[in-house]
Amino acid sequence: MSRRWKRLRFNPRRANRRRAGQAEDNANSERLLRPHNRRINFVYGVVFVTMSALVLRLGYVQINQGDYFRQQAATASLNRVPVLPPRGWIYDTNGNLLAYDKPTYSVTLTRFGNDEQDFNRMAELLAPVFHTSWKKLAHTMRYENEQYQDITLFKNIDDKQLAFIQEHLSQLPGLSIQTNGQRTYPNGDLAGQVLGYIGQIPKTELKSYLDGQYNGIKYKMTQYVGRTGIEKEYEKLLQGQVGEQIVAVNARDKSQSQLGFSPEPEPGKYLQLTLDGHLQAMAQEAVINEVQHSKYANDISMASAVVLDVKTGGVLAMVSYPYFDPNWYTPGNGGYQKHAQYLSNTLAQINTTISSAQPPGSTVKPANLITGLEAGVLSSTTDWLDVPYLDVANQIIKDDANHGWVTPVKAIAESCDVFFYRVGLALANWVGSTMHNPGHPAGKSLTDWQETDFWKGYVRLLEGEWRFGLGQLTGIDLPGEIAGKAWIDNFETGKPQYIQLNKVAQELKDKGKVDLLAAPPDAAWAAIGQMQQFTPIELAQYVATIADNGKRLQPHLLKAVYNPTLQQHLSKDAKPIETVKPKVQADLKINSAYLKLAQEGMRGTCNTPGGTAYTVFQDAPYVAAGKTGTAEISLHNQRMDNSVFIGYAPYNNPEIAVVVMVPGAGFGADTAAPVARQIMDTYFQEHHQFFPKKDWQNTAIPANWKQSAAYKQPEQEK
Repeated sequence: MSRRWKRLRFNPRRANRRRAGQAEDNANSERLLRPHNRRINFVYGVVFVTMSALVLRLGYVQINQGDYFRQQAATASLNRVPVLPPRGWIYDTNGNLLAYDKPTYSVTLTRFGNDEQDFNRMAELLAPVFHTSWKKLAHTMRYENEQYQDITLFKNIDDKQLAFIQEHLSQLPGLSIQTNGQRTYPNGDLAGQVLGYIGQIPKTELKSYLDGQYNGIKYKMTQYVGRTGIEKEYEKLLQGQVGEQIVAVNARDKSQSQLGFSPEPEPGKYLQLTLDGHLQAMAQEAVINEVQHSKYANDISMASAVVLDVKTGGVLAMVSYPYFDPNWYTPGNGGYQKHAQYLSNTLAQINTTISSAQPPGSTVKPANLITGLEAGVLSSTTDWLDVPYLDVANQIIKDDANHGWVTPVKAIAESCDVFFYRVGLALANWVGSTMHNPGHPAGKSLTDWQETDFWKGYVRLLEGEWRFGLGQLTGIDLPGEIAGKAWIDNFETGKPQYIQLNKVAQELKDKGKVDLLAAPPDAAWAAIGQMQQFTPIELAQYVATIADNGKRLQPHLLKAVYNPTLQQHLSKDAKPIETVKPKVQADLKINSAYLKLAQEGMRGTCNTPGGTAYTVFQDAPYVAAGKTGTAEISLHNQRMDNSVFIGYAPYNNPEIAVVVMVPGAGFGADTAAPVARQIMDTYFQEHHQFFPKKDWQNTAIPANWKQSAAYKQPEQEK
């Protein structure tokens, strides 16, 4: 036997010890598993009891109540009831609230189109609470706008009516409470034409709204929509999305139960405007005070003012007088009927800053000076002797003062008409006009000149203004903007005739002439702004472009878009989901020397003795630049003056551009310039510049706004 076998052979004593150890290990394991087994058995027992109870319950329901639930399933139906979203709020640039929805309730009926709704029974239940005839109400429920599923039965219901509807909702299938809110403008007529108002969908546009052709949103007939101003311009953002509530209706007892939303209504976005509510309030007050205390008060039917941020194009203030309160148009308010005569007999419903074009007068002279310099008809060293008038083709055209020797800068500052008559005539190649000589076309017959050289000069002059934004749409984010225009006196008919600059320019390019004879003095009149009509917003963009050295920015009112926040004052920490950046429409790349001459002339207007606005701005703590304008207009069948002022400040680092236009209010320095001065003062007092601390103002809308003439005057009108 080998040694290896000896080592592996069986050893009884060792085997007994091994068996004893295993028995001990098994006993220990059994002791450890015993508690776990008890827990597992308990869980199994609970599961068995639960499942047994469930089986018994299902058996009971199926056997004892099966008929009832089968009947319920057969008689119940699901319907979708539209739920209108809250409209978005509107704030000014400083977070002041300008428009919001005050919670109100209306009763809407959704017609299911089957026999689940007993309109007679529903009307009998509702009529006493809403103080109406049940027959009339039943007829309304059944037949009013029967081509549409949803109609509004009652608006602005009171608390008792609300409680009644909620208590009896199960008996009123298809009836729902809409919390669409009452659109509220807490500051009344503050920026009324800018904000606009809401109303019912116009009947002429109803199909487009309901079919989703307007902004891609499928509207319900019961929705209110923006009708004018920002409310209309940004309807898609402000409106939100309609939700739907799933309602189960039992056809047996007509009861209903609400099962939730699918989808939920989505509130409208909140908008922040570039508008400065405080500056707007002070500008409206300045305009109405100047108008009401003017010696021309009886002749003034409208006035406008615009303030732009030179660096962004944002509209800081936009005033259109006479004023109106958007609350008057809120459905259920009753204000429109109260003020209907005032609204129909005035221009209150028109935003004149974008929709009323008037002759700009001498405010176009800076642009025309630059055009004359570029054309070489004058230079920076030109020094012409002023005369009281010129004879142009036997027609006397006058100046309003004797300016002596006139340079380009002085021509702007003192607004020398004869200087610019000569610029306009030179551009049109008309020579020789003096006080005693009617002048003549250079090298052509009168008829040939009227068809060629006149139009070459006229088009060049107007195109020089056009590049600054004059005579074309600015693209401001408001509905209803119109473009300015120009005209001539038709030589053959003797009547004014409006022209389309693009069309005339193209005809001149294609044919070398224009088949329309103009009167020779029109070449001179156009150079002083008597043959054009521009809107205040166009003039504002124009002067801002001069201030910004030829960079033309698109004016805009929207600053930022936010998700709903329900803040009475928009926090500075609120994070916008979208912001509007400045949009450069054109960089004019004007010769800096020419632009500087125009700017220096405008500086002289406000700061040099003899400047047409010197008496208005001589004590201003800042240096402003500007240009007055006085254009002859026909108003109330009388010859009057359009008072205009354009300006910017401070001169060395422009921040704001201001335009004021008041038809019928005399010279530009009489009415328009003083209003502009007040607006500029307010702006710099707000920004704590140039004025001592005692004169500083904050940016909150004035606490006494509703005691001001600007607020009270329209509210008192009938």
